Amino acid sequence: MLKIKLFDEEHEADLEEAVNGFLENLHESNIKDIKYQVSISDSLREEEEPTIYSYSIMVIYIE
Repeated sequence: MLKIKLFDEEHEADLEEAVNGFLENLHESNIKDIKYQVSISDSLREEEEPTIYSYSIMVIYIE
């Protein structure tokens, strides 16, 4: 059965660690595709962080 696993982190290193941990449990032949995306948002409020990053990966795999 084809499935997806979504990962979303604010820091690249955290995303890398989460995805690598998941991939350790999958056989390479079961991985069909991996999609990567970065989103950037600027806050208009002074009390919030000025720029927010979101790093996302979707792993498409066979279970």
